[in-house]
Amino acid sequence: MSQSKSAKKPVKKTPKKSLRQTVQAVRDLDRPEYFINRELSWLEFNQRVLEEAQDATNPLLERLKFLSIVASNLDEFFEVRVAGLQQQAETRPNVAEEDGLTAQQTLDAIAIRVQRMVRDQYQCYNREIVPGLTAEGIDLLTINDLSEPGQQWAADYFRREVFPVLTPLAIDPAHPFPQLLNKSLNLAVALSIPDTPGAMNGLRYDEQHEATRFGVVQVPRALPRLVAVPAAIAPAQRKIYVFLSSIISEFIGDLFPGLCVEGCYAFRVTRNSELYLDEDEADNLLEAMQMQLQRRRRGDAVRLEVQRGCDPAVVEVLLRTFELEPIDLYEVDGPINLTRLMAVYGAENRPDLKDPTFTPAVPSELRQVESPDELFAAIRHADILVHHPYESFKSVIDFITMAADDPNVLAIKQTLYRTSGDSPIVRALMRAAQNGKQVTALVELKARFDEENNIQWARAMEQAGVHVLYGLVGLKTHSKLALVVRREGDEIHRYVHMGTGNYNEITARLYTDVGMLTARPDIGEDVAKVFNLLTGMSQFPGMEKLWVAPFGVQEEFLRLIERETTNAQRQAKGSSAKGKKSKPQAQIIAKMNALVDPGIIKALYRASQAGVQIDLIVRGVCCLRPGVPGVSENIRVRSIIDRFLEHSRLFYFYNNGADEIYCGSADWMPRNFFQRVEVIFPVENEALKVRLRDEVLGAALKDNIKARCIRPDGDYWRLRPGPKEAPFRCQQWLMTQARQHSLGQGDADLRSGRPAARPVPSAWGDGGQRATTLPKLELTLRPAPASGAPPATDGRAGTMADPVLQSLAGEVKHEADVSANFPDEMFNTTHNGVINAATNSSAKENEVESVDSRAVTSLKSAGRRPKVNTKPDNLKNNRQPSTKPAPKRRKHK
Repeated sequence: MSQSKSAKKPVKKTPKKSLRQTVQAVRDLDRPEYFINRELSWLEFNQRVLEEAQDATNPLLERLKFLSIVASNLDEFFEVRVAGLQQQAETRPNVAEEDGLTAQQTLDAIAIRVQRMVRDQYQCYNREIVPGLTAEGIDLLTINDLSEPGQQWAADYFRREVFPVLTPLAIDPAHPFPQLLNKSLNLAVALSIPDTPGAMNGLRYDEQHEATRFGVVQVPRALPRLVAVPAAIAPAQRKIYVFLSSIISEFIGDLFPGLCVEGCYAFRVTRNSELYLDEDEADNLLEAMQMQLQRRRRGDAVRLEVQRGCDPAVVEVLLRTFELEPIDLYEVDGPINLTRLMAVYGAENRPDLKDPTFTPAVPSELRQVESPDELFAAIRHADILVHHPYESFKSVIDFITMAADDPNVLAIKQTLYRTSGDSPIVRALMRAAQNGKQVTALVELKARFDEENNIQWARAMEQAGVHVLYGLVGLKTHSKLALVVRREGDEIHRYVHMGTGNYNEITARLYTDVGMLTARPDIGEDVAKVFNLLTGMSQFPGMEKLWVAPFGVQEEFLRLIERETTNAQRQAKGSSAKGKKSKPQAQIIAKMNALVDPGIIKALYRASQAGVQIDLIVRGVCCLRPGVPGVSENIRVRSIIDRFLEHSRLFYFYNNGADEIYCGSADWMPRNFFQRVEVIFPVENEALKVRLRDEVLGAALKDNIKARCIRPDGDYWRLRPGPKEAPFRCQQWLMTQARQHSLGQGDADLRSGRPAARPVPSAWGDGGQRATTLPKLELTLRPAPASGAPPATDGRAGTMADPVLQSLAGEVKHEADVSANFPDEMFNTTHNGVINAATNSSAKENEVESVDSRAVTSLKSAGRRPKVNTKPDNLKNNRQPSTKPAPKRRKHK
């Protein structure tokens, strides 16, 4: 045998897989450490609002407003989310959520986190806001701080305005503790009997029972919590506000004659505000809702707030009375309920201490519109995008009011989720019905904390002849739709408005939302099907363009995410076969209020593993953990908290260069996918797609003033301009853009359907040109805990306590001294309470979300027990809500 024949053939070696490839292949995406706790994430959101109150670059009264919003948000958080967790801890104590925490562990973490947040709230109030206002000639005082004439005025004010409406309540065996209303301000009065015989003035006293030692005075809500001192008494050039509670406390003895007042302490109890409505059993949904609203005011207690320095004996009485534990107690170093500070914001005409006034622009397509014929002709010409609050909501109001008065309009159909107290849209619907048109209004009675307002409007519209309906049993109707049916010659045409925000002219000045006016027949037919589904009895019909929840919206989003994943995999395989290494051109950009749905999160993880570049703009709760090597390293998440509440929902998919953009009313949450009627609509006009992609999404991704990004450990850090980077604040830039669009001079020329030549901020790089991939943000982490160190217990979302996350920390660049730039005391906040505070409106579109955290340990509190405050399904968004009443709570020992 020749040597050549005997030689062994070379063995073809299989290339070794890199460690990263191996990690990607074996990742179990259901592992708890890949999810951030929902409740703790919400608290991080609320902390971001608090940071705006702490930000000295904001005008002083705007800081006061943000501080008020933080308090309002916390109220709703306890009323809804904490109440639900307490119920879950009682009924399902061993059930853990995706992040691995049980309800009790989450409650313990919440208590730690909120205690620190409350401390920071009042530090900001006492050390920054009050001194700042004093320097500007605005004083927030107690009665003891007033001058002698001021104290005399306060005494007269008490006897004239306050004393007649107060009712002292004695607490003894003959007088049980009163049922105090949810979030009402109360005064606990410690009393003693003087030695003088007969001093009880006829009050019954039995030696077998202790004499009356305790009283309660409930402060009527009709009275202002901050009373303006008359200018004639106040020093020149100063505005003085005195806290009503301090006035009542000073003269509380007048309510208990013959007794000695040993102490007077303000307190407030927060109650479970969930409604228990069995829609299947209710003969009249509106009347059943009214009954539930009365019961909500006296739901089970979930939180007790008291003034710092309150007598421990009084605290013990209150805890025992409300069946609460020490962990539910919050001592505040200042006035209880900082939400009431918004009264000062509204009363003070100080432009120098507020944001500059802003007048929304009118879209260029509608500037010359003066009649219904002109309005509908403009909509027929091309789809019209309206971006609120930068562009006026008046265009939407005109769409309804002109239709109401147009003799050619035959019918108007509209969904109403949250409206204002004096809604011009609702009045237009009533006028349309009186004009003989067929008017249908679908009113959502279960819009949380707007139920009473919606009930009043529903009754008024029924009396005016509007056909009022309440949607599908068991589902909230959250979609934002308006349909106008108009006769034009021998034809019937449909005109539609669809949006991401409510038909509320007040919130439209404060929330960022997008809406679209269209006359497209396919859209009009789909919207008509949606209304027929909501008002009639039928199976879900097929749709041409719209996605409708709960009939497959989640599946549609999963399909598009999977398409980007497949495209990235194909491109990676093709470039590998050619011997070239290039990053795949697959992208997803999504803007929303909350990201909670586990199915969507895992789909995004798989897309990231395939190389899809993903940018998420999530204003509030985010349970996705970005930047984790091998799992989510191609995902970046940012949140923007600024003057306006970010509220729009936009979804962009690259689709191999054939961009697709969708808008709608749904966030990526189980409740939006499965428990609500939501509508997602495509934007197919090329000019509008360019505007949404490059202007709305692009500007949000460029913000380096008000944006915060999430680290892999769940912490947020605030972006700042780099050494060679110009400051960019997207909301300010969009205000300028709106004026340019109104004049037809915007960066995207909507008339021609082509991008303008001038560069615009873009998600794809400078100059508005699409780069191969989005610019990748460099993520940094706090140093991981040392080996063997105990897990963190500060309640922060996503603290690096899990061993896997500790190891991941080593794969990401560490920051030398995070604490210097990102103090541990800082927590994230939410913008939910802005409307109640800023406008005295009850419109609260965004229900409180909760957030979770993997790395928290149970709070070691003596006698801590789970409590029952709301139905168990309140926390399980992928299940239908329970209609059973909440079980009774266990007694306090």
